[in-house]
Amino acid sequence: MDPHEKFSADVASNIAKLGQDHDLQALSRIWSLQSAAYNYTYNFSWLGVPIIQLPPDVLAMQELIWRIKPTLIIETGIAWGGSLIMSASMLTLLDYCDALADGRSLDPARPRRRVLGVDIDLRPHNRAVIEAHPMASRIEMIEGSSIAPSVVASVRERARGADPVLVVLDSNHTHEHVLAELHAYGPLVTPGSYCVVFDTLIEDRPPGYFAGRPWGKGNNPKTAVWEFLRQLETGSSNAGNGAPLRFEIDKTIEHKLLITVAPDGYLKRV
Repeated sequence: MDPHEKFSADVASNIAKLGQDHDLQALSRIWSLQSAAYNYTYNFSWLGVPIIQLPPDVLAMQELIWRIKPTLIIETGIAWGGSLIMSASMLTLLDYCDALADGRSLDPARPRRRVLGVDIDLRPHNRAVIEAHPMASRIEMIEGSSIAPSVVASVRERARGADPVLVVLDSNHTHEHVLAELHAYGPLVTPGSYCVVFDTLIEDRPPGYFAGRPWGKGNNPKTAVWEFLRQLETGSSNAGNGAPLRFEIDKTIEHKLLITVAPDGYLKRV
């Protein structure tokens, strides 16, 4: 066997074993719960901008972007902007690699790949940092509710002709809102790509953990994912071209990360 093939096979075996180690998974959930008391996810940045994410999930997103090579990444929920910057930097790297392969120079003023971010409250100090960043030429932002018909229409128009498309949902975490986002943006995901739903771990927190928030156990992104997949099984939602829409939870990502904010949240379109 080729050494690279053997390495890949060993990795796949390791991930499968991690998926079967329920004690280790339980320890990971305990670690996640304990570290959250210190706002652990606030400690990291990407190219100088706070990303507010667990490092394993950041690495998982890097792997997905490199594998899928999207021409468009749609993100709901901008916050400080680190995720937009990370996506834009990865797309810049992909364009650079394409240029090298084609023997041409890269024109930063005319990027092929781009990121579209949506946020209901794009605060001026965050917008200023994003717009001043070297990655800004690849980023477009829309201010408004991600499920408002006008916003959804704007996103769909910008996604027209893009292929592949990767979607990341990380805004309002209520069941109703995330389910509406899944129906709005799920059809834009191209076959083989992903819709990543963050903060599904809310369902795994103790009741009352999110006091003062409109979401919590029984009302969160994970319950929305489960309902969305159930509705797809009944055939009540279609892709943008009218074809049946199908997603499956990619448990291999969750198993290899062990520590993630998105259990059952890495949805692959099949």
